[in-house]
Amino acid sequence: MHIGLIGLGKMGFNMRERLRKGGIDVTGYDRNPDISDVASVDELLAAVPVPRLIWVMVPAGAITDAVITELADKLDQGDLVIDGGNSRFTEDQKHGEILAAKGIRFADCGVSGGVWGLQNGYGLMAGGDAADIERALPVFDALRPEGERADSFVHVGGVGAGHYAKMVHNGIEYGLMQAYAEGYQLLASKDIINDLPGTFRAWQKGTVVRSWLLDLLVKALEEDPGLQNIDDYVEDSGEGRWTVEEAIANAIPAPAITAALFARFESREDSSPAMKMVSALRHQFGGHATRPAK
Repeated sequence: MHIGLIGLGKMGFNMRERLRKGGIDVTGYDRNPDISDVASVDELLAAVPVPRLIWVMVPAGAITDAVITELADKLDQGDLVIDGGNSRFTEDQKHGEILAAKGIRFADCGVSGGVWGLQNGYGLMAGGDAADIERALPVFDALRPEGERADSFVHVGGVGAGHYAKMVHNGIEYGLMQAYAEGYQLLASKDIINDLPGTFRAWQKGTVVRSWLLDLLVKALEEDPGLQNIDDYVEDSGEGRWTVEEAIANAIPAPAITAALFARFESREDSSPAMKMVSALRHQFGGHATRPAK
């Protein structure tokens, strides 16, 4: 199987490598010529056999809009486009309609795994027509971790469902990171705690709070025990806000996720050890930029 991949950033670059290791031929395009396989989208489309499968992995918003619009003008009927970025689920409907007008198929896929996906595989949440998802299964199988498909891949529903599931996933992620970070601040503030990293390390096996995020918390403390090299300013990438907006629109109480989002806003005003840990965790799992300590 041979696919095209547009966007070779932090996620796309590693996904290209994992796909190739999984037996998928990939022609990748990026505006950075140092990492791109071809010089243009036109060259990418010429390299991929018809009917084409094109995976789009670019930042959500205007850039994704521009790529979808370009593909609508250049692809052929029966080609399939999968948006694997972090687009808002409402945009998927628009993109699907733009492509459908030209006879081009469309699916969306929420992707989780961050900078560790190359090594560990990615959790995948797909939205679209069943036939389109079936057609792309070899790609999904190459990207996800080894083992049972149901443990790391789900066809959530129609177009937009994959990104909706990923949005809620990221909202939960906000709440989990905030809980770990507040626990960290409590422990760090108490003089009777003599081994702070060891306390979290002891939670990694056998406890009810063990998780990959906890493993990354321990790793962050091993690399910078007092978090002296990191500022407490924490960005939000959009999904947390969208989750809270959806909770409001559907009258669903989401106090933990909402509080975690507001804590990020607060981090941009005052110094907070807890928010240093949230920033450190975002860097660990996603390679998100941090600010140096003031």
